[in-house]
Amino acid sequence: MTGTLYVLATPIGHLHDLSRRALEILGRVDLIAAEDTRHCRGLLNHYSITTPTVSLHDHNERDRTPTLIERLKQGEEIALVSDAGTPLISDPGFVLVQAAHRAGVTVSPVPGPCAAIAALSAAGLPTDRFAFEGFPPRTSSARQSFFRRLLREPRTLVFYESSHRIMACLRDLATVFPGDRRLVIAKELTKIHERLIPTRVGEAQEALDDPQLQKGEFVLVLEGAGAEAHDRLTEEQRRILQLLLQECSLKSAVSLAEKITGARKKLLYEEALHRKAK
Repeated sequence: MTGTLYVLATPIGHLHDLSRRALEILGRVDLIAAEDTRHCRGLLNHYSITTPTVSLHDHNERDRTPTLIERLKQGEEIALVSDAGTPLISDPGFVLVQAAHRAGVTVSPVPGPCAAIAALSAAGLPTDRFAFEGFPPRTSSARQSFFRRLLREPRTLVFYESSHRIMACLRDLATVFPGDRRLVIAKELTKIHERLIPTRVGEAQEALDDPQLQKGEFVLVLEGAGAEAHDRLTEEQRRILQLLLQECSLKSAVSLAEKITGARKKLLYEEALHRKAK
């Protein structure tokens, strides 16, 4: 019989958030595949767990997976953990889990902390339908294009962001999304400096103006588009249309603006006629 690959969630901050079942499994498996063995060892030492560890991260996962799968096929048990939270949720592990399924190895989740779900549960925004979008792109232009594709998404949107890009991300959110769209900034969840900051897109940069608030790891929970979002253009969509009208015919400008912004063609055409009539 094959062994079992446990996909095991670890604390995102508070060490007491590790479940009793997770502790028992970490203590008895043959090996722990960790995103960063040094980070993982801190958690294991806290609970006096001496199970061997091996690194499994974005740069070595494909090379290391065949060896781990072979050990699982020989009957060993392995726990897959990330630095914090649930593995595979913007963390490594997909290649290993996919290979385990292909090899007929049992894959068993050990649920626990997840920053996206923790933030969503406490944000006070609709939770019946949501979309987790992970980390936005690193550059401003790519981020804005990424956000434009989500402009009319009706579900609550959840993003991760790091401390050194949080302010640039908030600026790009304000460039693309309506300023009155509700936004909750969750900072350092379950840690000593935890903060949940309810605000709106147009006020978010001011809400995080204090440099001390810009430190740590962030989850952004953004209100989805309401029905009214389909009946009006944002300032950014109008700006792009205006630039295109200066260089193209009305028909071409509307067509290009539709492709770039994702706005409805009818709204763009009406706006273009209005601007041409001025």
